[in-house]
Formats: sequence, structure tokens, C-alpha cells
Amino acid sequence: MEYYEQHLSIAKEVGDRDGEGKAIGNLGKAYNSLGNFKRAIEYCEQHLSIATEVGDRAGEGKANGNLGNAYLSLGNFKRAIQYFEQDLSIAMEVGNRAVEGKAIGNLGNAYLSLGDFKRARKCYEQHLSIVMKVGDRAGEGKAKGNLGNAYLSLGNLKRAIEYYEQDLSIAKEVGDRAGEGGANGNLGNAYHSLGNFKRAIDYHEQHLSIAKEVGDRDGEGKAIGNLAIAYDRMGELENALLLHEQHLTICKETEDPVGQGTGCYWLGRVHENLGSLCKALNFYCLSIKHLDETRRLLQSEDAWKISFRDTNQSAYTALWRALLKNGEVDEALFAAEQGRAQALTDILKVQFGVDEEPSSAVATTDSISAVMKYLPIQTVFIALEGNTISFWLLRRGSGINFRQKEIKNGSAASLIETTLKQIGAGTVVRCENRTLDKLRRHLFCGREALSETFQSLTLSDNNSLQPLFDVLISPISDLLQADDLIFVPDGPFCLAPFSALSDYVRIRTVPSLTTLKLITSAPDDFYNKRGTLLVGDPWLKEVTDKNGKPIFERLPCAIQEVEMIGELLQTIPLTGRNATKAEVLKRMKSVALIHIAAHGDSKFGEIALAPNPERASHIPKKEDFMLTMSDVHAVGLRARLVVLSSCHSGQGEVNSEGVVGIARAFLCAGARSVLVSLWAIDDEATLLFMKSFYQHLADRKSASLALHYAMKSLRKTEKYSAIKYWAPFVLIGDDVTFEFGHQKLRKNETASKT
Repeated sequence: MEYYEQHLSIAKEVGDRDGEGKAIGNLGKAYNSLGNFKRAIEYCEQHLSIATEVGDRAGEGKANGNLGNAYLSLGNFKRAIQYFEQDLSIAMEVGNRAVEGKAIGNLGNAYLSLGDFKRARKCYEQHLSIVMKVGDRAGEGKAKGNLGNAYLSLGNLKRAIEYYEQDLSIAKEVGDRAGEGGANGNLGNAYHSLGNFKRAIDYHEQHLSIAKEVGDRDGEGKAIGNLAIAYDRMGELENALLLHEQHLTICKETEDPVGQGTGCYWLGRVHENLGSLCKALNFYCLSIKHLDETRRLLQSEDAWKISFRDTNQSAYTALWRALLKNGEVDEALFAAEQGRAQALTDILKVQFGVDEEPSSAVATTDSISAVMKYLPIQTVFIALEGNTISFWLLRRGSGINFRQKEIKNGSAASLIETTLKQIGAGTVVRCENRTLDKLRRHLFCGREALSETFQSLTLSDNNSLQPLFDVLISPISDLLQADDLIFVPDGPFCLAPFSALSDYVRIRTVPSLTTLKLITSAPDDFYNKRGTLLVGDPWLKEVTDKNGKPIFERLPCAIQEVEMIGELLQTIPLTGRNATKAEVLKRMKSVALIHIAAHGDSKFGEIALAPNPERASHIPKKEDFMLTMSDVHAVGLRARLVVLSSCHSGQGEVNSEGVVGIARAFLCAGARSVLVSLWAIDDEATLLFMKSFYQHLADRKSASLALHYAMKSLRKTEKYSAIKYWAPFVLIGDDVTFEFGHQKLRKNETASKT
């Protein structure tokens, strides 16, 4: 810094504007290395301004990269990515491959911080490829260290250690002491993950020593924080407490919000283990405050919000767990709810024009009363921590009842997987094993099947559902009343076929209590009151594999399904070549009811539609025919009900947000309610099911009641009485009814029955 300041002074003295900019940029980089990120931003912004003024494109790129690093350290990931992308663009423009690789590596760092580990790994692999081609040995070390971080985050510890050791070797070879320290810290993290805490401590102490030597305050804080966690895991809580306090002090000094959030979480955890619940609760609340402030900086970036929230799940769980320990049951419910489906809530607030101040993570009497006011008659809120299931049963006018249940054998996910295999879920396929990319391996990623009508109904032939019934229903069976029930599930239970619960109770699910409130309190004129879009068996013959063989088979019952519904509702369906992706997206905006009977993939439930006509002479790409989550997000719906009569339409990645798949995308886009299937569905059985569902819907019955009756009708058939045929359907969101021209439809229904 002393040299850079002299450079700056001389450049100003002789009127060297370009040199002045470079000196200022170097000072900014130095301040960033010292952990003074806000001062770094001030200098880097001046550098960017001067570089732009003198036409120094390379300097412009460098300033953008340095600004990105500073904003990344401050937890403003969105802004960091914007600067890194500008740096990358300029590097490619001026043909500087080394800088291009570095910019790609920086993008990887941002994605890693957001929890998008696979995307980060791809960036690091590109960075490594470039630096090896240009002979940048120091850059090679950094790229390998970053790849180690990606593999560690993905759980591949052996590969991570291999990369960390190579990074350490290169750092020593090129004399990069700061890089050497960071490589030691990374190796410490890897050995910590292996449970070798003593070896982890040795590496972290080396990192700490080097960080102090080179004046890397941010690295010093990270090393101390990692040492604290290792001592915590070894049960040396007093040592851990002192180190966590030092780490938090440095994070405050460097104004690192994510570091403060994680630091407060770990301090809360130590105090909780020491029995100081009040102190623990205070730190957990501070942790969530810092993390939520960081998350808000991501603004409208839905995927990044989800990844970041999922990465910091432990802090949110810790708060409601500690509140329960402290006997604050109602407050624990509110804390668990505040952490549920946050990104979806943000989107719905924008959709409905709701402008609310961010609420506290801890409940007040007023906030609990507000929650109870808009709930239906009875709602079961589930929160899962490890093998402990917490139930809050809420009933308007009756307060809150709380119960807990321990899963004795295995985990929630293994319990669900076993049950689904036993009932044969996924063995009948509307798409005959030909779902896109054959992603059937995702089928058992975490869901569960429930059973029966509380205490009054025996399981009889549904013995395979008994273990789940015992875990999810028995603990609260004496509290359940009425014939309408809403579940707010958590973890693997988000993919439960809840409708298998009962012969007599109609059931639906919602991602969170807040999303239910937002949907049900939307202005009456927000949703369309008329208009129907029916889509059946889109033409997919041109979609082939590498051998030219069609991937998708025709769905004859899907055509019959939409034609039957079309006759009932007096609507002409889109089928075959007419059911193009472009036409479907165009019509979605203006209708009250959307029904799609088509192939769906098993990873996210995304739906295969006919490619657009202009693609007829080419082999269609995935984006030409797959209705993706991003496609749906961008539409802007006003539909009261969306029925996705396709395989796996309720599937997706299960995380702290809930199920992130096509069903959530329709809710985000503005649908009031979505009916989905959790596994591959039989073509003929689904035709019979949907016939019954729409006859009841046309007869002014609510969607949940129509669903309930349709399931009962299928169970009564000789051919399709097995659980796997009727149980995959789940209604998510509000309970809706329709006015379709009642008298005429009733006449059609009677004729159909005859």
C-alpha cells in the first residue's frame, strides 16, 4: 500500500491519468485483501471511472473484477456476479485468456457462496482448463483449490483433498503465502468433514498463522471460525466459545454479513449446548437477521435465493428448535413458518402487490393471532429435524395443539422410499419408461405415502402404508376433526401422496401458511373467471434419441381425456401437432382453468409439448418442446386451477423451499391451485380418474371434494383399486370451485353416466 500510494502521488503530480487509475485500482485491491471491503469498493469505482475515461478496456475489466470480489465478500452476490460477467465480457473482447479464466473462476466463487455447487464446479473446470493452456501456474493452483471446494460441498471428500494438496504444493512452489494459508484451511475443512478433528485443527492453525503473517484479516477470521467449529465438535465448548467470539468480532470489523450470520449461529449453538437458552435464542435471531438481509440483496433472483436459503438451513432450524426447548411452542411455530417457502412468498407478494416490511423471526401475540385469523378450519404444520417430527395442529377458534414423534427405524426419506416401493409407485407408467432423459432414478428422492381415516378406519389391505400412518397420523389422530384438512409438510414429506390418508377426509397441501394467506386474500378480480385451456397428447414424433428413435410414445387415452373434458366444458382442446409450446404459453394467460395431459420428466415434472411448426425440418432441441419451470415463471397466469395430468408433475428438488419443480412454477406464475401427480401414472386409469373429477367439478363441487370423490371412484373399480393408481394425485394451494353453466353441464354429466 505504501508503494501504491507513492505511485498515486507521482501519477497525479505528472498528470498521468492512466497511471493514477492503475494506482487507485491497486490500492482498492490491497484494501480488499486486508478485509476493508467498503474502502476497496470506493477505490475500485474510481479506477473504473478513470479506465472508462481514458479508454483502457483491460483496466475497465480489472476494475469490474475487483469490484465483484469486494461485493462478494460483503454478501451482495447478485451485484458481484454482474461485475464478474462484465469482467469476463471485456476479457473475451480484448482476447486476454488468463483474465477470462480468472473471471470464470470468480463467477464460480459466487455460485459456490450461493449454494449452486454444480454450477460452481463447471466454472472452476473451465478456469483450470484455461490457466493450464496459458501456463498460469499460480492460477492453476487457485483453480484446483476452488475445485476442491466444489467437490467438498458436493460430498466427494477424496477428490476434494486431492485438489487441495495440489493447490498447496503449487502455492509453495510459486511463493504464494496467502494461497498456502488458504489451501491449509481448505484441507482442515476436508479433514473436519471426515471426522478427523485433530488433523483439521493442525491445518487451521497453519492457516491462521499465515493469515496473520500476511495481514489477511478476512482469512484470519475464517481460520479462527473453523478452529472454533472443530473444538465445538470435540466437545471443548469453552475453547469453542472464545474462538467463535473472536471470529464474530473480525466479521463485524470486515462487515461480512454472511460471516456474521454463520458466526452468530455457531455462538448460539455453543450456548444452547451449555444450557444457556436465552443467549442461544438471541444469537439465533441475530443469525437469521444477517442471513435474511443478505438474501434480500438477491432481489428477484429466485434460484439464487433458494440455494442461499438452503445452504443456511441450520440457522433457521436451530431457532425453532431452541424455542421449543424453552417452552415457547407458539413462537416456535411462527419461527418455523418464517423460514418456510421464503422465495415463493417473495414472488407472490410481487404478484399480488403486497408491500410488507420484513417480519421478525420471533412471534408476537399479534403475529400469532394474525396467522390464526386466515386459517381454514384445521391445518397441520409439520417441521422435521433429524428423525424428530414436530406437529402443530391449528384450528380456528381453538388455539394451537403441539405433538412430537420420533422415527425409530431409518430416516424420513428411507421410510418414504420403502413405502413407495411396497405400494408399487412408479411401476405403472403413462410414459412407458420413456420419460425425457430417463430420469427415473430421481423417483425416490424423498416422498411419502400416508393412510386412512384417523382412529375410525383400519388399514385393511393397505398394510404397506402402516409405518407412515403410525409416524404421521397416529400422534395427532385424537385431535383431528371435520372432513377438510390442510397439511403444511416439510422435508421428504413434501412429496407425500397425502390423499391416501383417508376414505372420508379431503386433503390438500400448501407450501407455507403465508403463501396460503397470500393466495386466499388476493383481490377477487385477480383470477380469471372464465376460459379453459385443454392440452392432450402433443405430437412428439420428431423428438428422437441419437439413433433416430422417437423418445416419446403416443398417449391415446390423453386425447380421449381432453376430448371428454372439452365436451363437458364446451371447449375445443389442443392436441397433436396443434399443442405446440408456443401456442400453449400464449393461451395460458387468459384462462381460468388449465389442463395438460402429456408426458412429464421425473426430475422436475417439466412437460413435453409439440415443437413449434418452424422446427419441423430440424431435430427439436429441448427448449423447443419442453415446458420448463422458467417458461412458466415468465408467463404471468391468472388461472384458478391448473391440472397437470402427466407423470411426476409433483416432483422436484426437495429443500428448505419445499418442492422446487413445475408445480411450484405454476404457483409462482399466479395459479391459485395446482393438481399434480407424484409418480408415473397409468394412461387408462387416469382417463377414468379425470372423468370423475371433472364431472364433480362441473357439478359445483370444490376441487378438493372432486379429487376426493374421483379417488373413491377409482378405488371401487376392480382393475384400478391398487394404491399406485389413485394415490399419486395431490392438490396444492387453495380450494376452488367453478361456474361452468351449471344446467347444461349437469345434463351432459347425466348423459355421460348413462
